[in-house]
Amino acid sequence: MAQAGVPYAAVPRGSSDGRVHFSDEVHESDADVEDNGLFEHRETMEVADNDTLYYGMSLGTRRRMRKGRVFWATVVCLVVVSVVGIFWLYFDGINWMQRSKKRNVILMVSDGFGPASETMARNFVQQVHGLPVGYQSPLDEILVGSSRTRSSDSLVTDSAAGATAFSCRMKSYNGAIGVDPERMPCGTVLEAAKLQRNMATGLVVTSRITHATPGAFSAHVTHRDMEDLIAEYQIGNYSLGPMVDLMFGGGRCHFEAGPHVNSCRTDARDLLSEARANGFRTLDSRSDFDALDANSAQSLPLLGTFAASHMDYEIDRDPKQQPSLAEMTNKALGILSAATKNTNSGFFLMVEGSRIDMAAHTNDPAAHVREIVAYWDAISAVRAYVDAHPDTVLISVSDHETGGFSVAKQLGPEYPEYLWNPFALEPVKHSIEYVSSKLLGQTTDSAKQYEFVRDTVFPKWMGIKDASHEEILAVAQEANSVQLRQLLSTAISDRAQLGWATHGHSAVDVNLYAYGKDAHLLRGSHENTDIGDFIVQAL
Repeated sequence: MAQAGVPYAAVPRGSSDGRVHFSDEVHESDADVEDNGLFEHRETMEVADNDTLYYGMSLGTRRRMRKGRVFWATVVCLVVVSVVGIFWLYFDGINWMQRSKKRNVILMVSDGFGPASETMARNFVQQVHGLPVGYQSPLDEILVGSSRTRSSDSLVTDSAAGATAFSCRMKSYNGAIGVDPERMPCGTVLEAAKLQRNMATGLVVTSRITHATPGAFSAHVTHRDMEDLIAEYQIGNYSLGPMVDLMFGGGRCHFEAGPHVNSCRTDARDLLSEARANGFRTLDSRSDFDALDANSAQSLPLLGTFAASHMDYEIDRDPKQQPSLAEMTNKALGILSAATKNTNSGFFLMVEGSRIDMAAHTNDPAAHVREIVAYWDAISAVRAYVDAHPDTVLISVSDHETGGFSVAKQLGPEYPEYLWNPFALEPVKHSIEYVSSKLLGQTTDSAKQYEFVRDTVFPKWMGIKDASHEEILAVAQEANSVQLRQLLSTAISDRAQLGWATHGHSAVDVNLYAYGKDAHLLRGSHENTDIGDFIVQAL
């Protein structure tokens, strides 16, 4: 009988049976097709299809049919191979080919920048400059989705955990710098770019370079306040050696030997000297920055610290003393491009608009909006670079929202007006941080302090012409820095009708922007760790 499970059972060569049997599983009848004269001179039996008329054909006809089957079998095989090849190219081959090409990845972090802040800044620029109602900011044009910001231990993240989610592709606890929830080091995308892709790397910020966000890409410490140790990592004082080729920002005090008036280190280590011994070129002034050749790779590795602590707010910045975020970004792009010009590897660059967050912590709308516009300038610079270098991708995202900011404020028990006033922010000349520092160090003479607030602080620095006696007196008499800043915030925010829910962070989702190569892959709502996953795929 026929073998089970196959349509035919061919009798082996030399069998006394000499037959080809239909399988019992295919045919209900056990009837056999008997051999006939056409098979007398065949030495080997063949398996034919289940059309019994086949055996009544001439030998030539059957040979032609067999040749036809060989042809079609070949065609089918080629089709299968082609389909398999297409699937491989789509799922693996394209990735392999992409990895063989030079590419650049630029992550821009707008610290503390929520959706309401983007609306406020757009309204401000559109109204103050008389632009069309349909005006779009450089970010509006590249909006692709949103990012969810919670950390491993709180629905409201801090910058350390938020940046670690980007850099290590994992949730960690508030305060964590490049470590997992068990406080063990986690590899960062910057380290992967350097070690696995041989890419050049850079960090550009307006905070201290040792602050939470840049620290999470370049160090592994259990708490963000360990900035002395973060500085040591950044100059290569750990097992992997120097991982960052270019650093621009503030924070020089964590590199200078203490105790010293210009140092905030708790030890006597001179990290600037150690950095130079490790091959770094160090900069500390605007003139040093301007002297850098943006088209030369000879500058790397490079450490530029342009302020002892954080760089100045954009609203306070003296362009003769400190470069802007856009200027530092442009120069970093030029230097990193030159460094990778004759190689098969590109670069990874992280740029942070750090002080957007700090202005929101102070509830300072005038400084906040200027920091956002300065960040837009940096975005425009990077977009222009992407246009000229198609194998580059830009990702812009916030680590969290700060201030619980709202583009509306109810000023009394009556039903509120539906408006906010951008023009209240236009004449403001200085940040609340700057103003409060001048007030607290001004004079102990209460009469002179009152005159100073009445004649200078409100009308000239804050653009407030209608300050009441009560407002002036409260500001002039306040000696507590926190309370003084709150008074100044209220004076500006009430006149602009802008609201704040907190001096801390909130849990609101933040906008996600992308531009360039494969930017469409970030469409939709994502966990913040997805940003790190995308960067790994893009490297």
